[in-house]
Amino acid sequence: MPRFTYTLIVCAVIVGTIGVGSGVAADKNPKATLVYEHALPNVPGKSIKGVLVEYGPGEASPGHTHPKSAFIYATVLEGAIRTSVNDGPVVTYRAGQNFSEFPGDRHTLDENASKTEPAKLLAVFVVDTDEKELLTPIKK
Repeated sequence: MPRFTYTLIVCAVIVGTIGVGSGVAADKNPKATLVYEHALPNVPGKSIKGVLVEYGPGEASPGHTHPKSAFIYATVLEGAIRTSVNDGPVVTYRAGQNFSEFPGDRHTLDENASKTEPAKLLAVFVVDTDEKELLTPIKK
């Protein structure tokens, strides 16, 4: 099954640091695995893709955007995730809670809320079928 990892995008991040001053080391990125992919038969050119994101204690992903065609519905499966979209307020979502990201949004904070416990998130994308890169780092 195809995989993509946030490790490939270790570079410039939100305001120059991962997790906006969270103290998370640059080599501590969550593991992201494409777990589901299927073309939508009634919407030509669109697919649904499920990405499981597994955060170790204290891990964070760099600030990023998703494809301009992507609508994302994310559900926290385990632990708690701190997130901010479009430089909005930081919100902590716990297991069972969810949030959406719209085409063109900037995911400016994405981190495990705990320094001692793991967390998991399922991100479901509705995106152009030919889109292969689901994450692009934000450049300074």
